[in-house]
Amino acid sequence: QVRLVESGGGLVQAGGSLRLSCTASGRPFNSRVVAWFREAPGKEREFVAGIRWSGGATYYKDSVKGRFTISRDNVRNTVSLQMNNLRRDDTAVYYCAADKDERYYAGYFNNRYEYDYWGQGTQVTVSS
Repeated sequence: QVRLVESGGGLVQAGGSLRLSCTASGRPFNSRVVAWFREAPGKEREFVAGIRWSGGATYYKDSVKGRFTISRDNVRNTVSLQMNNLRRDDTAVYYCAADKDERYYAGYFNNRYEYDYWGQGTQVTVSS
């Protein structure tokens, strides 16, 4: 069983930056796809960014394109989400998710039910 652990959340002012990290506890990422989702109060969990481990192709929610960057580090066994120019509507609990398989249909990354492993989440709060 893979256990994902997120870190790096916190409180930041609008326009600021945070860097989230996700590690697979105790073992290398044995997943083909890793993604970040977020869940704001009263809203459904939504896809934010994803990366295919092989090849490194990345995908983003439209509202974060140009502000967020997802990356993987094979040596440190970590997937990171660099978040710049944060806005108040980025406030949410951010979750790391991993799929041990991968698919290529439209909307695949957005489909939370495709992911086999989830972290506990890390809170990101953006103040005005």
